[in-house]
Order: sequence, then C-alpha cells, then structure tokens
Amino acid sequence: MAPTLYDYCRVPMDDIWKKDGDKRCKLLLGIGILVLLIIVSLGVPLIIFTIKANSEACRDGLRAVMECRNVTHLLQQELTEAQKGFQDAEAQAATCNQTVMALMASLDAEKAQGQKKVEELEGEITTLNHKLQDASAEVERLRRENQVLSVRIADKKYSASSQDSSSAAAPQILILLLGLSALLL
Repeated sequence: MAPTLYDYCRVPMDDIWKKDGDKRCKLLLGIGILVLLIIVSLGVPLIIFTIKANSEACRDGLRAVMECRNVTHLLQQELTEAQKGFQDAEAQAATCNQTVMALMASLDAEKAQGQKKVEELEGEITTLNHKLQDASAEVERLRRENQVLSVRIADKKYSASSQDSSSAAAPQILILLLGLSALLL
C-alpha cells in the first residue's frame, strides 16, 4: 500500500473540544464579570449624579444662577446707560465751558468798549465843564457890565426925568439873555 500523507489526531475530537470549551467558558465568564464591573462602576456614579442633579437644592442653585445672570445683565445695561449719560454730561460741560469762554471774551470786549466810551464821555464832560466855566465867566462879565449899565442908567434916570427907565433896561436884559443862551448852546 502506498503511504498516505494524512495526519490524524491521535486524541479524539471530543477531548479537544472539552479542553478548549473550559478555557472559553472561563474567558467568557471573565469578560462578562469585567463588563459587569465596568457597567456598575460607571452606572453607580451616573445614578448618583442624576439624583443630585434632579434634587431640590440643585434646582434652587440653577434658579439662583439664572437670577444672578438676569441681575448681572440688568446691571450691565444700567452701567452702559450711566456711562452714556456721563459722556453726554461731559460733552455738555465742554460745550458750557466753551460758551463761558466765549461770553467772557465778549464781556472783556464790551468792558474795553465801555471803558473807551467812558473816556470819551469824560473828555466831553471836561470840554463841557470848560464851556460852562467860560459861560459862567461870560455871565459874570455881563452881570458886571449890566451893573455898570444899571448904575449909568440910574444916573441918567436921575438926570433925565422924562425918559422911561424900564424901556432902556429891557433891551439890555434881552441882549444879556440872548448872549447866555448862545453860550450854553
């Protein structure tokens, strides 16, 4: 007979499956226990977290956080409005300062112009005072002349009985008044 190249197992197949089956069961059992431990180790903290997250204290804290955010937002808006108001006030203050400076410059110009007018008026007053003194001197001179004329007229009155004294003095008084009014103008 011819040689065969078939090599067959001298151990029956049932024994091989039996040995491998025990190893496989142990391996599957180990993997199952490991998976169960992983599930339990992850599941327990997840359950604890879920319970704590749904607790009343956590909800109150969440409400408090939301209220704080709302209050913070409102305060931020008020701060923005206050800053805008402050900037507007600064702009108004700058405008007021410019207006005050312009008014002060105008006031200084008016003062200078008023001082100039005062000086002009003082010059006119001085001139008018001189004219008044001249007129007073002229009036005094005319009064003296009038007295001299009155004395002469009185002398003539005594000397001439027929002349009317009132008619002779009237033209002199009229001349005196015309001279005074001319000087005062």
